[in-house]
Amino acid sequence: MTVTAPSAPLALTSGQLPRFIEPMVLVGVAIVVAGLQLLFGGFNLAAWLILTAVLYLIAIGVGSSIVENRRKAVDRVVRGLVTAAFLLAVAPLISTLWTVVSKGLAVVNLQFITQVGGTAFDPDTLEVVATAGAWQAITGTLIITGIAALISVPIGILAAVYLVEYAQPNNPLRRAITFLVDVMTGIPSIVAGLFAFSLFSLIVGPKAFSGFSASIALSVLMIPIVIRSTEEMLRLVPADLREASLALGVPRSATIIKVVLRTAASGIITGVVLAVARVVGETAPIFIAASFTDNFNANPFEGPMQTLPVMAYTAYSFPGQDIDASQAQAWGAAFLLVVLVVIFNLIARIVAAVFAPKAR
Repeated sequence: MTVTAPSAPLALTSGQLPRFIEPMVLVGVAIVVAGLQLLFGGFNLAAWLILTAVLYLIAIGVGSSIVENRRKAVDRVVRGLVTAAFLLAVAPLISTLWTVVSKGLAVVNLQFITQVGGTAFDPDTLEVVATAGAWQAITGTLIITGIAALISVPIGILAAVYLVEYAQPNNPLRRAITFLVDVMTGIPSIVAGLFAFSLFSLIVGPKAFSGFSASIALSVLMIPIVIRSTEEMLRLVPADLREASLALGVPRSATIIKVVLRTAASGIITGVVLAVARVVGETAPIFIAASFTDNFNANPFEGPMQTLPVMAYTAYSFPGQDIDASQAQAWGAAFLLVVLVVIFNLIARIVAAVFAPKAR
């Protein structure tokens, strides 16, 4: 009788790389690539990043396929590609924010915010004195954007209510409104500015520069955004809520106001605030419709008005005698604009959290 040695048990699991192998491989590859660059001709940041990413993906893929299995190797490589794509998309944003914040903080202070900037002739020294300040631009930005919101929000919400609650799917008017909203969504901002300036030129004459004209241009850009966001929020309201309200004998109009709009209030307000944040940084339509000025003007119906994006553009593109001071003022206006957009986005998040339906 022969005794056979027991066969090795079948492995139900494959090998496993160490937990922190990915960052370790990445750091090792980065050091090796940097050393080779310094050894053969000098360090180049772009080449270092590209070679590090490529060699890391090759190393982690080969190592995982040998120790683990093909499936885990593909998973690690794809995860690396997704991470690299994310970093590639975020890098320009971080670079832009860092540049604006670093250069803007050097200029922005309480005096810059509360003082009207501009240039003035000093008869004693016969010199043109430049004063740094952005109060006229802050005021113009808030006035123009506020009027645009007052025009756009009611029109956008009422149009969305009609499309969702009243219009039938085959209604020709519904199809026409939907088509026009799609077209308006893709209109370049400069076209909106030309439209507003041409309209007011026909009404008040060739000197049609005004803050209200710029508000009309921004309204053309805001209305389709408000309609689309409100329409999507209204469609998310369950039909059971409408049917329950109508079954109790509540009129359709009261159902829409007290049930549908109240339920979708969080999403609607968020969409409106984001639409305002979208148009507050527009330059071309305001530059065409409201022009620009260094003087303080709080009357939106008469004379040019200054805004933060236009101030940044004009100070950088048309500097005064002191080029460094003009560029510093442009960076200061850009920083204030970024802060304003961040504030609007924070307001949208706070409103969404406050008005969101609470679980009972």
